[in-house]
Amino acid sequence: MNDEITPDVFAHLVDLAALQLSAQESETLRRQLNNQLKSIREMLAVPLDENTPVASRGVEYTPQNSPALRRDVAHPHPAPARLLQGAPEVAEGYLVVPETPHQDLK
Repeated sequence: MNDEITPDVFAHLVDLAALQLSAQESETLRRQLNNQLKSIREMLAVPLDENTPVASRGVEYTPQNSPALRRDVAHPHPAPARLLQGAPEVAEGYLVVPETPHQDLK
């Protein structure tokens, strides 16, 4: 698989993402993405025994060396109103964010 992101495909992706890039920025980013895809293809080509355990930084994940799962407990802030004082706009205790322009995709 030697597929690369062509300038036309990249221009389409930039348009979908609503990015504003100069010609130089577009070419640099497209080249970087293609280099990352090349690296991924090279790693996929490395033969691995299917019995190889999953590891992080060369250390296997086992029940003995993995941290115990902790309970997911909510800890409300003691003064949420004070946090919201620094926000540019608040309505009914929520942050108001600018509307994102919407564009229907064909």
